[in-house]
Amino acid sequence: MKAKVPKDFKAPDITPYDGTSDPSHHLSNFRSQMYLTDASDAIHYKAFPTTLTKTAIKWFDSLAPRSITSFDDLAKKFLARFSIQKDKAKHAPSLLGIKQGDRKSLRSYMERFNKTCLDIQNLPTEAAIMGLINGLREGPFSHSISKKYPTSLNEVQEWVEKYINMEENSRLGETSKTGFSYPPRDKDKESRKKYLPTEKPRKYHNYTPLRVSLVDVYWEICNTEKTTSPRPIKHERGESQTEYCEYH
Repeated sequence: MKAKVPKDFKAPDITPYDGTSDPSHHLSNFRSQMYLTDASDAIHYKAFPTTLTKTAIKWFDSLAPRSITSFDDLAKKFLARFSIQKDKAKHAPSLLGIKQGDRKSLRSYMERFNKTCLDIQNLPTEAAIMGLINGLREGPFSHSISKKYPTSLNEVQEWVEKYINMEENSRLGETSKTGFSYPPRDKDKESRKKYLPTEKPRKYHNYTPLRVSLVDVYWEICNTEKTTSPRPIKHERGESQTEYCEYH
């Protein structure tokens, strides 16, 4: 397939296909971008290999010369070669596997549920509503929606947003009550040390030096002030009973 590529032609800016995902998605993206360029069938053929990589480009290089008659022919061979990677079609019963966990928020549950709904072609409204209610855990929203069954997805969406806001506001309230944190003890001690004097202030600047032992001083005090002597020390097991101070 010979064709002259225009000077102003710009190759499609899409993620290269490596053969590990659905080939139909890649082909649709390629055709959408090429449609904007109004390129010929031959230009499609020349541009398509630039969007392939790894296993996919190896497959293209292995094609026999003159085995492709048109871009549609190339597209069919491309889809057939990588058909094993095609996404499996999902149906309404797939919603039964979406459950809201005990600790999962209503918002996260709805995000997973909506994503699954998008993958289901021609999903009936009643099946979507039934699947949503079936996956809810016991709580205010499940009790409310079971009493008044919604009739449209818009009604469900408004209902869901109301309870999502209630749930998130409730969590914010709990965080504000318990979220106050005290400074660590070590840091608290360090801050208090900054305001404590490093040295105990002295009442007197000059003291008379002692010329006798402390025991003699205590003995004099006890006799002068008529102070009773302290009781003997209670020794713990294993301690020496010969080492003691009379005025402990």
